[in-house]
Amino acid sequence: MKKLIILLGITFCISLNAQDVVKDSTETRWNMFKYDVGSMFLGVGHSYARPFYWKGDQWAQFGAVVAGTGLVYLVDDETSRFIRNNREGIPQFVRDYGELYGSPENNYLATSGVYAVGLITKNEKLRRTGVLLISSATSAGLLQQVLKSIVGRARPLANLGKDTFDPFNSSRNFHSFPSGHALLAFTNAYAIGKQFKNPWVKAGIYTLGAIPGISRVWDGQHYLSDMVFAFAISIATVESIDKYLDKRYDEKYNNHKKMVSWNLNFGPRQMGVTVNF
Repeated sequence: MKKLIILLGITFCISLNAQDVVKDSTETRWNMFKYDVGSMFLGVGHSYARPFYWKGDQWAQFGAVVAGTGLVYLVDDETSRFIRNNREGIPQFVRDYGELYGSPENNYLATSGVYAVGLITKNEKLRRTGVLLISSATSAGLLQQVLKSIVGRARPLANLGKDTFDPFNSSRNFHSFPSGHALLAFTNAYAIGKQFKNPWVKAGIYTLGAIPGISRVWDGQHYLSDMVFAFAISIATVESIDKYLDKRYDEKYNNHKKMVSWNLNFGPRQMGVTVNF
């Protein structure tokens, strides 16, 4: 029942901004489906090929992400301890939502539902959104699985400290970096948020997308840097695939000149992240 509520909620949210774009098309749904599946595969391939075409600005952004993640990493033990110690102050329904929505099976249930509605109604905007959601989750999800194995970082619950790494260890206790729940949930949120111009609506969607990542930190499954890096992968993947889909679909609703920017702020006994969009 909870899965169904999430699915309907996401589909309804997108549908609110997808009105009046249903086309009187004679194209069959089967042809649409074949085209969309091809777009999904090509989108994933496009996202993986992008680093080979990066130039100065892109490499500078990548360096900033690595540097920012490194700064958060320096205080991972302290932030993990603080967040975990305040876990009981979080309402149970929020914690349940974070665990439920960030799981891969629920993620694909929701994204597939969005696409299915678009296909059934021949709504190109919903179809394209579904393609973006599924291909972005697939691309980012496969990447994080590879990174988890290569990096082999111990989870906080292992009580081995933030500096413990054992690459290619098959135990899930060494699959902390990056956070899969954070990555999948925020990938969805960022893709959906791109459809809305209102910054308050975007902020609300991003907040809902960030909760699963935060929930994994207060549950001791991930460090804060695991979550931060996952968010960066989400944004880069969605932006890459979304720009590619502009070439394959008539429906365009994105402002590529204005991406989300993240700034780390440090002060005496405090650290914060400012998000501009």
